[in-house]
Amino acid sequence: MIATITKLTILAILLLATTSQASYRELFEKEFMSNPWGGNREAHSACVECHASEMMKAPMREPVFAWRDSWHAQNEVSCHDCHGGGPDDASMSMSHQRGFKGTPTLQEIPQFCGKCHLGILQNFLESGHGKALLETNSGPNCVTCHGSHDIKPASIDIINEQRCSQCHLYDRAMLMRQALFTIEKRLSGIQTNLNELRESGILLQTQRKDFFRAHSDFRTLFHTIDVNLVKEKTDEFMGRLDRIETDTRAAYVELAFRKNFSGYLLLLFLFLAFGTLMLIRTGENKK
Repeated sequence: MIATITKLTILAILLLATTSQASYRELFEKEFMSNPWGGNREAHSACVECHASEMMKAPMREPVFAWRDSWHAQNEVSCHDCHGGGPDDASMSMSHQRGFKGTPTLQEIPQFCGKCHLGILQNFLESGHGKALLETNSGPNCVTCHGSHDIKPASIDIINEQRCSQCHLYDRAMLMRQALFTIEKRLSGIQTNLNELRESGILLQTQRKDFFRAHSDFRTLFHTIDVNLVKEKTDEFMGRLDRIETDTRAAYVELAFRKNFSGYLLLLFLFLAFGTLMLIRTGENKK
């Protein structure tokens, strides 16, 4: 009898080890492979070091401090990615031979940002905002809405009366906000779910890529400033998000199963271990 229970106990331990090994692999991929041992470190940049130094006057230091809290910094976009120059050598950091560009003019800003945001650039230039900027040199540009160095993640909150009424009545902007609201809300919810699942060890790489594409396409559409086009594309985006949400719901079911199964195995292991201990003690007492 004792031998049988001992075998069952060993089997339970092996099952737990197998489950733990799978969880460990996911944890390893999620944490170790994606993060250096010493934590995230700011890449060396002569631009940052110089502008952040005490030798600089306050106005020249402000861009660095604003950038460090920005969406660009979080995604490892640094000074040279926008302004060019040589970030690895202070003597070349402002070299025009290395492509350095200082502060762009109003009309240059879209192309400045469009080096990375290609789809958005095209839609912006064809929009009322872009045409006003190019024709009058006084229309809104990327910085007007997104800021320069303190850039935050794009969201529907950018459309607000305080910002939009600087150039025109808020009524038209409010129609755009209303048209975008439903998709924006779903994007936010799906992103929260994907992040929660990733923290729990379920990576859903394909779904994350699909979400990134949908999110990027939505941001691109946003810059057309065309309410009718946004309404026309709403059903298409809803369909794409429906598919991602279906997969995330299935992942939550799998996560719940894992937790319940692990709890069951733990209880079984404790029960068998307790039973084995009691039998051993009973045998010793009989002796």
